Amino acid sequence: MSVPIVALYAPLHAFLNVGLASNVVRHRARGVADTDKALHVAVRIHGNNAEFVPLALLMMLIAELSGGASLGLHLAGSVLLLARVSHVIGMPRRAPNNFRGFGVIATWGIIVALSVYCLVLRTR
Repeated sequence: MSVPIVALYAPLHAFLNVGLASNVVRHRARGVADTDKALHVAVRIHGNNAEFVPLALLMMLIAELSGGASLGLHLAGSVLLLARVSHVIGMPRRAPNNFRGFGVIATWGIIVALSVYCLVLRTR
């Protein structure tokens, strides 16, 4: 079965995740200690992305395979990508800040919304 919507957003998130991982490697290559603040922030940005994006993409995949509406799935995929980029921008800044707040709330909101949507699609 074809999943063109997830096939669009998953690679975009994969590129973002590899970029964030390479930023961690760049910091480590400088030979800084693990206590370096910039390294710690880079590790957490990458780690947070790696923790939440797979679950969101899995929920998108289940929704798409269950016959979810294309417009809703594109909206979820777009908001998720915007949320993750916003989080990347906000993490190095002093907390709390709007970028980080939006990134967290939107990411969690998309995961919850897609989860509820999958349950609704299942009962049809």
